Amino acid sequence: METIDAAGIAAMAQRYRANFINSLSGYKSANLVGTCNEQQHTNLAIISSVIHIGANPPLMGMIMRPHTVTRDTLGNIKQTGLFTINALPVSHYINGHQTSARYAPEISEFEEAGFTPLWEKDFAAPFVAESPLRIALKLEDILSIQANNTELVIGRIQLVQVDPGVITEDGTLNIATLDLAAITGLDTYHRAQPMAKMAYAKPDNPPTVIEFFNADQ
Repeated sequence: METIDAAGIAAMAQRYRANFINSLSGYKSANLVGTCNEQQHTNLAIISSVIHIGANPPLMGMIMRPHTVTRDTLGNIKQTGLFTINALPVSHYINGHQTSARYAPEISEFEEAGFTPLWEKDFAAPFVAESPLRIALKLEDILSIQANNTELVIGRIQLVQVDPGVITEDGTLNIATLDLAAITGLDTYHRAQPMAKMAYAKPDNPPTVIEFFNADQ
């Protein structure tokens, strides 16, 4: 196994280092973040940094990169306080990747990448009609990360749209049935497959598998 120290990382070429560091966190969910500005110009951006923040209140967050270039998504969120997170299906990963292109603010990635904006009553941010899991969020907080000038955007969940058959008896979503794309690095897409569902871990109990999803396990 090779050891790469801080000096070795610092010596890497910029793009090589970006690819290397972005790959270290492994598989990440692929999500399309839908926003619009006060003039109703829609924007769509693929984000691989969406994370769970808490269940009560229901919060999700995402990391937004430094403002070295215009960030329409973050600017729109700051203007309206609203955004949507839409899981990217495997069937549309090519379209989803195209939303990472730097279009002018007046050009909608929905149209350029072939996605359909979906509007719900009383929520002024667009969903992605092609997504099988759609989440509406209201801006709760923005935390600055001084180490690299990024920002953690935290939203409170306002509504969730998903096929009711995807929700299991204990409230867990059977994500595998949605056939969602995952990302490694900046540009590599995957189809994830479940292995097993585990029982709640306790110090006095051995690890227990509730259900295997792969016959080979």
